[in-house]
Amino acid sequence: MSETYDVANLERAAKVKLFIFDVDGVLTDGGLHYGAEGEAFKTFNVQDGLGIKLLQESGVLTGIISARRSPQVAARARDLAIEFVHQGGHDKLTPFKALLDQLNLTEEQVAFIGDDVVDIPILSRAGFAVAVPNARPEVLARVHHVTQHRGGHGAVREICEFVLRAQGNYERVMAQFLA
Repeated sequence: MSETYDVANLERAAKVKLFIFDVDGVLTDGGLHYGAEGEAFKTFNVQDGLGIKLLQESGVLTGIISARRSPQVAARARDLAIEFVHQGGHDKLTPFKALLDQLNLTEEQVAFIGDDVVDIPILSRAGFAVAVPNARPEVLARVHHVTQHRGGHGAVREICEFVLRAQGNYERVMAQFLA
């Protein structure tokens, strides 16, 4: 774990060209709510969504790699124009490697945020590995940075802004709102 503005983490974040997000426990609070017909509901944070959009505006590509398969995740990814989405399966490393090959990127150019042990294979390779504070201890021991906010409660917005600042793009993308 590290300080919010740790120099090494700023340097890692400055190199990010692709940010990949886990879903359950990161983009959501990890809770699954079931309706009477057995359908699952997920709650996404709107501020996290704007953080992703701002990151995209700055030129950073975005993706999702999730172990669970969910139509709600596909819908949220469409809403946010997240182009790279892989759902289903605990093997997250294979789609991670395939995406790097497809985009001709190195591991050093990728940020990944996760919260559970299935995320460790990517976290141990990503140039900027991030976790939420309520992540499993095995995850927290292996990341470069831990957000102050919990998954589903602003962690994604926080880390998107961190990357924007590290890349010198925060003021530019925020100017449209603060002018």
